[in-house]
Amino acid sequence: MIQICGAPCCWGVDDPKNPYLPPWTLVLEEAGLAGYSAIELGPYGYLPIDALAVSAELQKNGIAIVAGTIFHDLLDPANQANVLKAVDDICTLITHPSLPKLPVHPGQKFPAPYMTVMDWGHDERDYAAGHPDRAPRLSAGEWSGFMKNVRAVCQRANEYGVRPVIHPHAGGYIEFEDEIAAVVRDIPYEMAGLCLDTGHLYYSRMDPAEFLRKYAGRLDYVHFKDVNGKVYQEVLGERIRFFDGCGKGAMCPIGTGSLDYPGIKQALEDIGYSGYITIEQERDPRNAATSLRDVKASVAYLKSVGYQI
Repeated sequence: MIQICGAPCCWGVDDPKNPYLPPWTLVLEEAGLAGYSAIELGPYGYLPIDALAVSAELQKNGIAIVAGTIFHDLLDPANQANVLKAVDDICTLITHPSLPKLPVHPGQKFPAPYMTVMDWGHDERDYAAGHPDRAPRLSAGEWSGFMKNVRAVCQRANEYGVRPVIHPHAGGYIEFEDEIAAVVRDIPYEMAGLCLDTGHLYYSRMDPAEFLRKYAGRLDYVHFKDVNGKVYQEVLGERIRFFDGCGKGAMCPIGTGSLDYPGIKQALEDIGYSGYITIEQERDPRNAATSLRDVKASVAYLKSVGYQI
């Protein structure tokens, strides 16, 4: 069984300091109207770290939390105290007994809510998103320190009984094929699984179905998005930050872009994936008025090709 969920990035919520973000209560309301059973928290600081307030809104809209999000600079050791504080706050919130709970499906390895772990905040990688040939790589020593920081984040989540899932993300230091392989080598599965994102895989020159199969044994959680091929080729030809490319429309409703979702469905069936899949469509939050329309279109398309919601 596969169950479809949502994420605030569909409403343009990626930077909690962006002055144009829609109210979090509106996002939860529209997630319920889209027919979702669950949504992610979004970036740290967007939803309040107030379990009773969040629980009341979730229950009002008939949804639960599928994952919290760490979307921080995980490379700089000076940032670790801030990151671990965020882990503590997020895990305290999503494990609070007042929050609605999601069922564990047969075959699902770990219960939701998860905690997605993403590296972010490096200009030299942000401007090279989607370019494995020109993106700078860390030295062996830098990578070792980076993995030490990531393991600390995962260990802290584990202390709360929250399953961390490492999410390769365009524009961070875990993006490309070689970096995913190094994460799998250096982070034991007992400590953290993977959250593979079909759109980020495609954006970063990997075939989503191939990599879902390749890392089936490490896969705990999946993100879905689609890529507008025309805009994608345009932004790859520019010196542009990842989210600025998304603001131009690089991501689109599922079923209208370049990804093969029947093929992805077959790959998930082949590996026996059972659990939660979250739809994402990064955008400029000033375009959030069309978010519910696009989310509904993505859901309708997935249902039309056999996905369950």
